[in-house]
Amino acid sequence: MDLQTRKLNLIEYLIGLKDENMFRVIEDSINRHLKTTHQSLKQFTQEELINRAQKSNAEYLAGKFKD
Repeated sequence: MDLQTRKLNLIEYLIGLKDENMFRVIEDSINRHLKTTHQSLKQFTQEELINRAQKSNAEYLAGKFKD
């Protein structure tokens, strides 16, 4: 399984996650990793989110997606 597929699987798992404690554990783990690697999460601007959504919709309509 390639990295992109694994990322998408993780995103799907997180979307369906209902256990607040488990989410907190995952979130804390990511935050600890980011601190140790001196990286930070960058929040998207509204314009960036709209552009990403429009690009995703265009790719979907063009048939560029996997089931």
